[in-house]
Amino acid sequence: MMKRKLLFFVCVLFSMVAVAQSKEKVMVMDIKAEIDPRMLRYVKLSLEHAEKIKADYVIIDMDTYGGVLTDAKEIVDLIMDFKKPIWVFINSDAASAGALISIACDSIYMSPGASIGAATVVEGDGKAAPDKYQSYMRSIMRSTAEENHRDPRIAEGMVDERIAIDSIKQAGKVITFTTNEAIKYRYCEAKVNSIEEILSRNKIEHYEIDHFQLGATEKIIAFFLNPFISGLLILCILGGIYFEFQAPGTLFPIAAALVALLLYLIPYYLNGLAQYWEIIALFIGILLLLAEIFIIPGFGVAGIAGITLTVVSLILIMLNNDFFNFEFVPLGDIVKATFAAVGGITGGALLLFFGGAKLTQTKAFKKIALTDTQESASGYSVNAESKDMIGKTGITHTVLRPSGKVLIEGEVYDAFTRGEYIQKGEPIEVVSTEGVTLRVKGI
Repeated sequence: MMKRKLLFFVCVLFSMVAVAQSKEKVMVMDIKAEIDPRMLRYVKLSLEHAEKIKADYVIIDMDTYGGVLTDAKEIVDLIMDFKKPIWVFINSDAASAGALISIACDSIYMSPGASIGAATVVEGDGKAAPDKYQSYMRSIMRSTAEENHRDPRIAEGMVDERIAIDSIKQAGKVITFTTNEAIKYRYCEAKVNSIEEILSRNKIEHYEIDHFQLGATEKIIAFFLNPFISGLLILCILGGIYFEFQAPGTLFPIAAALVALLLYLIPYYLNGLAQYWEIIALFIGILLLLAEIFIIPGFGVAGIAGITLTVVSLILIMLNNDFFNFEFVPLGDIVKATFAAVGGITGGALLLFFGGAKLTQTKAFKKIALTDTQESASGYSVNAESKDMIGKTGITHTVLRPSGKVLIEGEVYDAFTRGEYIQKGEPIEVVSTEGVTLRVKGI
């Protein structure tokens, strides 16, 4: 009797293990926002995750009004190249670029009241884009529909209002299907209320769902892929460089500028927007500006070239251009990138002009820079030219970075070094006088 019970439990255990092992993996990803570089990166990471976990099926939970055509085309290519079935659940809207992505999927399912279509390419102001964009979109829609055995004329009719299709659409309007219409014209497999219903219709009973979400790092990267944030970072870069030169050696401003530069470049680089030549051009522009300010007297060719190169490279880094080929870069994206770059630089200039003086009055600035008034009653004095100071020794009264104060024979003088930093209390020797300031060296 005990042997039979033990055998029964062993069989049950093996059955449970077999069921667990036979569960099919279903990965769900969301396309519920504008199609842009952030969404493109999300889709790339989602499909990489699906391959990593060896998902049997991928389901896109979609609700979008579209977005950037070039990013949508790259998403379509990723979907078409994926080896496992990809289904889309249109949970409300799949308009414009969303319609294109849906047509690229192996199967389309729609919720009651959903819609698909209206794929005319529009500019940032909502007006139809030039015909070259429409022609490109028509060709992509047509070829994608043909690949998945859907009527290519209908796909074209979602883009071009001039196309007339018997019993489906008249000239003058683009196609936008309701759920029932999409089913009728084979642009939707079925009306469903949930992802679980899709799986049930496909006779998938034992499954586990993995809903892909971006990690904390990727969320940060997605956050910085935003022209407005990029403009603020440009402002921080300029402000950090300026204030570092105002108080050399403090390190914090230049560290803040470097962090802002990395946060500006890395997200665009990882998303394939920032090319090597654009980053190199940016650094060359910055170096030319620094040379103009600190090495070359006056303001000339180096300054103008530096400003031009810096501004242009900042704009190009944010755009999906192919070495100055802007054929399929929306005008709205160019305007946003230009405003972000020029706005950041203008804001930085205004900050330096109006905020520089106020910054010197803050407690934080006083901790890292010399802002006190040195009165003669406190032992401070100015060395007169008639007073021979060369060869005299003393100690540093403050840190020399490379300028500061020194104490010689009980009196405090303005002083600077040849470039080296000398800590407070270190011995020094006067090597020359320049006006009312002493040049010193450590001994």
